[in-house]
Amino acid sequence: MRIPSPLLKGTLIKRYKRFLADIALDSGEEITAHCANPGSMMAVAIEGAPVWVSEHHGKGRKLPYSWEMTKLGETLIPINTSNPNKIVEEAIEAGVIPELTGYGNHRREVKYGEASRIDFLLDGGRRKEPCYVEVKNVHLSRQSGLAEFPDSVTKRGAKHLQELMRVKKEGARAVMLFIVQRSDCTRLQPARDLDPVYAQTLDSAEEAGVELLCYDCEVTLSEVVLRKPLEIDR
Repeated sequence: MRIPSPLLKGTLIKRYKRFLADIALDSGEEITAHCANPGSMMAVAIEGAPVWVSEHHGKGRKLPYSWEMTKLGETLIPINTSNPNKIVEEAIEAGVIPELTGYGNHRREVKYGEASRIDFLLDGGRRKEPCYVEVKNVHLSRQSGLAEFPDSVTKRGAKHLQELMRVKKEGARAVMLFIVQRSDCTRLQPARDLDPVYAQTLDSAEEAGVELLCYDCEVTLSEVVLRKPLEIDR
């Protein structure tokens, strides 16, 4: 997935109201950028950290700048939570996720369950049963090498797991796919201290036959692409 370019470098002053961030650009200008991330951004929205923003001049935009990346130590971290679905779609089309190959079609945002939409529905091809794939963005890491999800309480995430258990019971494949938008982790673990209900629901989903997958990403200032599978600690 290509990152909008050119990017402008700056320093994070503060992130607030979930979707806003004040940033001091290296040019000396101070701006307010859109933050496409509704989560807590724990351990990611670090004041004083280097950040990169894209600039847009389209009609209807309230803010011309969008926060795209942050850098912690030597690790670049994309902060946009809509990236993973784009990354996964490219990976599905390229056939680089072995667990999701063998299907003839893929559709996004298909209605299912109780007023829900699945991120990807795969069907057709040599596979007999359809496959429902829910994608979650991961960028929290509080311990070296360990990625964690979620970074705050997510009732919506628990609901999605319940929906996946339902379609699995009805005979379809159900996959929970975690995308770690960073390259410095070797495994993923549920953040049980931040949302014990989600962690317990994840355990129940796996016991019910929902497949748990996790992949990390190769990140540069120009693109983010799927890299390799990570282990999931239970």
